[in-house]
Amino acid sequence: MGAEVVVEGLTKSFGRQTIWRDVTLTLPPGEVSVLLGPSGTGKSVFLKSLIGLLKPDRGRCVVDGVDVVTCSEHRLYEVRKLFGVLFQDGALFGSMTLFDNIAFPLREHTRKSETEIRRIVHEKLELTGLAGADRKLPGEISGGMRKRAGLARALVLDPQIVLVDEPDSGLDPVRTSYISQLFLDVNARSDATFLIVTHNINLARTVPDNLGMLFRRELVLFGPREVLLTSEEPVVRQFLNGRMDGPIGMSEEKDSATMAAERAKFAAGHHDGGVEEVVGIPPQMQPAPGLPPRPGEARRKDRVLRLLPTLPEAAQDGILASLTPEERRRYGVDRVPGSDRVDHGRHRVEEVS
Repeated sequence: MGAEVVVEGLTKSFGRQTIWRDVTLTLPPGEVSVLLGPSGTGKSVFLKSLIGLLKPDRGRCVVDGVDVVTCSEHRLYEVRKLFGVLFQDGALFGSMTLFDNIAFPLREHTRKSETEIRRIVHEKLELTGLAGADRKLPGEISGGMRKRAGLARALVLDPQIVLVDEPDSGLDPVRTSYISQLFLDVNARSDATFLIVTHNINLARTVPDNLGMLFRRELVLFGPREVLLTSEEPVVRQFLNGRMDGPIGMSEEKDSATMAAERAKFAAGHHDGGVEEVVGIPPQMQPAPGLPPRPGEARRKDRVLRLLPTLPEAAQDGILASLTPEERRRYGVDRVPGSDRVDHGRHRVEEVS
C-alpha cells in the first residue's frame, strides 16, 4: 500500500511574495488525488515542497511518519526513495536512450545486476506501452511517448508515492485520456498514492478519488471528488467551466471594479468564454479490463461513507448515487439521494445541513 502524506499549515514564500499559506490536507494511502488551480498559484512549488526540494517557511509535511521539513538530509534522502516523479516535460536526458533513462534510478540507487535492471526496465516499458522503443532517443519520439517514458522512469523503483506535474501539457485530448487510464492502471497494480497537478478538467472530473484547488495563496477545497464537483464556490464554478466571468483574471485575481465591469459586458451579450455548463459528477474511470479492482478505491469508499454526514448535501447525494445495490447493502445504507436521513451500518445519523 502507498504511503500517507499529511500536510499541516504549510506556508511558502519567495522573498516578500507569499506563494501559498496554511495549506492543510491529507493524501490518503493508495488513493489518487488531483490538485487544480490557475496558472501561477504554486502547484509545482507544492510538489517540490513535498519531496524536500524546497523548504517551506513553516508547517509540517509528514511522509510515512517523517517530517520532511525538519528531518536531517540523510533521512530526507531515504524518504525521497518513496517517491516517483513525472515532470511536465518528462525531464529525460536527451543524450540517453529510453532504456538508459529508465535504468538511471536503478543504477544510482540500487546494487542490482544489469540482468535484473534489464528485466525491470523492459517490464516498465511494457507497462507504459513503450515495448520495442528502448533504443530510441527522447528527440526521436513524440511528446506522448516522452511522457510515458518519464512515467516508466518514475515507476522503476516501485515508489509508494507518485507525483505527476501537468501530465496533459503538450498532449491532445485523446492522448490525455490514454495517460489518465494509465495512471489508474498503475494504481490498480501498485496501490501507490498518486498526486496529480493538472489544468485538465476532464481528467479532474473522471480520474481522482480526491480533488482540491489552490487560489489566492489558499487551499480553497480538498476532499472527496464529489465535494469540489458539486461546490457552489464562485472560483470553483468558474474554473470548472473555463469562463471569464468570476474572480479569476488574466493575472489570477480581479478587484471588485473589474468584476463589475466584466459582468456588465457579459450581461450585454459579450461571450464569457464557456461552452456549456459543467455540472454533475461523472462516473469515475476504472482500471482496464483484466486488471484487479483498485484497493485504494475500496478504502476510499469505506472512508467516505464514514465521513458522509459531515459532507455537503450535494456531495452526499453524489456519493450515494454512485453506490451499487450490493454496496448499499454492504454499507447498510438505505437512504436515496435527496432524502434527509441515512442509515449507515448500525448507526443512524442525521444529515448535516
